[in-house]
Amino acid sequence: MKNEFYTITSSTYPADIQILKGKLESEGIQVFLRDENTVNTDPLISDAIGGVKLQVYESEKEKAIAIYKQLKSYVTDEEGNLVACKICGRKQLEVIYLRNNILYKLFPFFEPKKYRCDNCNFLSKSIK
Repeated sequence: MKNEFYTITSSTYPADIQILKGKLESEGIQVFLRDENTVNTDPLISDAIGGVKLQVYESEKEKAIAIYKQLKSYVTDEEGNLVACKICGRKQLEVIYLRNNILYKLFPFFEPKKYRCDNCNFLSKSIK
């Protein structure tokens, strides 16, 4: 029987993924970390390979995503209030980096932040 994996999230820093891994495992979900040893061996290439990927079995995907959304931190303004989406009004904006061209893949620190709504998937270049 072939088991398919689903990547829940990835992070430049293995420590961030370990926290989520612990929570998912405490909920009975088996977790796999892809590229963790590579990033631990050479942290400077983390962004180039897409960081450490947290994966679960496809069959546990929905449960893992629900837990991940409970733990996720969303974009806040200067006063610490969650920022609402321009389209749907939900306060579920997250910072993302698309790395969709060779420059940003090689030099990810040059890529400007983008904001995506977790609810409606609206993509914006600013929060204002």
